[in-house]
Amino acid sequence: MSILAAADAAAEVAALHADESEAARELAPVVVDALRAAGVLRMCVPAAYGGAEVDPPTMLEVIERIARADGAAGWCTMIASTTSLLSHYVEPAAARRMWGSASSITGGVFARVGTAVRVEGGYRVTGRWSWGSGTRHCDFITGGATGDGFSGSMWFTPDQVEFHDTWHTSGLRGTGSGDFSVTDVFVPDEFATQPLVTGAQVESALGRFPDMTLLAVGVAAAGLGIGRHALDSIVELGASKKPQFSTRTISQSGVAQAELAKAEGSLRAARAFLFDEVSSAWGVLQAGGRIDVASRARMRLAGAHAAEAAVRAADTAYTLGGGTSVFESSALQRCLRDAHVVTQHIMVAPRLYETLGKVHFGLDIDATMI
Repeated sequence: MSILAAADAAAEVAALHADESEAARELAPVVVDALRAAGVLRMCVPAAYGGAEVDPPTMLEVIERIARADGAAGWCTMIASTTSLLSHYVEPAAARRMWGSASSITGGVFARVGTAVRVEGGYRVTGRWSWGSGTRHCDFITGGATGDGFSGSMWFTPDQVEFHDTWHTSGLRGTGSGDFSVTDVFVPDEFATQPLVTGAQVESALGRFPDMTLLAVGVAAAGLGIGRHALDSIVELGASKKPQFSTRTISQSGVAQAELAKAEGSLRAARAFLFDEVSSAWGVLQAGGRIDVASRARMRLAGAHAAEAAVRAADTAYTLGGGTSVFESSALQRCLRDAHVVTQHIMVAPRLYETLGKVHFGLDIDATMI
């Protein structure tokens, strides 16, 4: 079975249990099992460790399809798979321990807010990270840290981590993105990863894809799936619902027709921009080249634009749905909430446009985060 077919099967399970995940504020166990079985939570693991080593354009389509079924499931798929890109940089023996099993899941937060203190054989690490999406179902969890010459990602096992019940949010409720922390935990050297220092331990085109850029376009793909779900939902509702005091269905309204067409065009154009830039960059890597700052900036621009287009699609669908949209039973209100939470992620936040505009003006920027 192809990864896309497996994703579609998992997406069906995610859709069936979306309400359960929403209520629990983390993915329902049956959804985690389905995603795990589909192999979509470890798409960036190299073939050397038994992974599928999925190309980025296909990975984005997988995320988009699952998010179309349930935004939370798509988001957790994105986080787990982008985290698995670090498998290329972890010391091989440790990498095989973390990703050698086909059922293993990794996740965490790249932000280097933890503190590392050098000791014999490794580091003592203390820190607390926010937005730990899906970490409660991970086998290994990463948290960025700095200190004593170290700057990179530390890896923890669940028994070393304290999970905090902080995920009380407007949207993406089912992602379980609460805080997690460690206190004076020992991390052996082989589980302390510094990609910029050590370089890749496994050579592959995928391993050369910039990790922050992959995270950003992954976030955008989740947004696209949510936006598509919103448009699907208003089309379905519009075929039968007649607004109060109207003899025509929503689908027969000229205003609704025009607004839907504009949202459809915007979402499709944003998707095309994103996939075109990612596919172009992937072609460069496959040819043995490197992705330059200009290409990374275009991918980041496409990602921010896609997230914005998804919000507009969700807003349009919600508005066209009228009173029906406000009920918890409506997919329109969930898509609205989920899409707006996506845009708050730093990887696609509106403030990114200023940095990307500087690139187009030929001005200098700090390119480490793009």
